[in-house]
Amino acid sequence: MFDRIRNSFALARSSWDVLRQNRRFILFPIFSGIGCTLVLASFAVPLAIAAMNGGFDVHAHKQPPWWTYVIAFAFYFCNYFVIVFCNSALISCAVMTFAGEEPTVGDGFRAAAARLPQILAWALLSATVGVLLKVIENAHQRGSEIISFLLGTAWTVITFFVVPVLVVEKAGPFEAIRRSVQLLKDAWGEALFEHWGLGFFMFLLAIPGVVLLFLGIGLATQVPPIGLLIVAVAIIYLLGCSAASSALNTIFLAALYQWAAYKTLPVSFSRAEIEGAFQPKSRRWDNY
Repeated sequence: MFDRIRNSFALARSSWDVLRQNRRFILFPIFSGIGCTLVLASFAVPLAIAAMNGGFDVHAHKQPPWWTYVIAFAFYFCNYFVIVFCNSALISCAVMTFAGEEPTVGDGFRAAAARLPQILAWALLSATVGVLLKVIENAHQRGSEIISFLLGTAWTVITFFVVPVLVVEKAGPFEAIRRSVQLLKDAWGEALFEHWGLGFFMFLLAIPGVVLLFLGIGLATQVPPIGLLIVAVAIIYLLGCSAASSALNTIFLAALYQWAAYKTLPVSFSRAEIEGAFQPKSRRWDNY
C-alpha cells in the first residue's frame, strides 16, 4: 500500500513537472470552464425566465415531464462536447510534448478539430448515457439511486482511456470503449488507483486555499476589507488549483495511455513510476 501511495505521488510530481514546463497547458481547463459556464447560462437563463413567467411548474408533476429529459440531453451533449474537445486538445499537446515537441495552444485545438467527428460521436453517446442514468435515478423505486450510482461508476471505469484513444487512434466511440477496457484489463486496473492518488495530491495543494477561505470569512464580520480581500485571494487560489488539477489529470492520463498502448516512456516520467502504475497485483505481492 505504501509503495502504491509513494508511486502515485511520484507520478503526480512528474505530471506537475510537465505542467510547470508547459504552463500554457493550464489554459485548456480554463477555456473548458468558460465554455461550460456559457453552456450552463444558455440553458439556465431561458428556463429561469420561463419559470418566473409561469411557463411551467416542474413541482406539479410527480415525475419530471418528458421534455425535461430532452433539455437534459441537449445540455449534456453541449457540456460533454466542450469538455471532451478541450481535453482532446490538451492530450494532443501532452502527446506532442512526450515526443520532444513544443506544441502551442493553437496546435492543440487544431489537433482536436481534426478529431471533430469522433468527439461529436462520443459527446452524443455520453449524453445518452447521462440521460439514461438520470431516468434510472428518478424512477422512485427502491435502490434506483444506488443502481444509477453503480452504473455511473462502472461507466467511468470502462471509459477511463476513451479520450486518449479518440485523439491518438481516431477510433469511434464504441471501438474506443472496447480499446479502453482492453488497456485496463492489460494493466490489471492498477492505474486507476494511481489516478485517484493524484486527486489526493491536489487535495493537499488545495488545503491552504480552504484555510484562507475560512479565515477570510471569519475576518469579514470583524474587519470587512481585510476579510473580503482574503476571501478573494482564497477563491482565486482554489480556482487555480481546480484548473491545475484538471490539467494534471489529463497529462497524467495521456502519460499512462502512451505507456499502456505503446510502451513508450513519456518525457519527464521515469520507467519505475510508469511500470509501478501498471504492475500486476501478483507482482506487487512478490515484493514482500
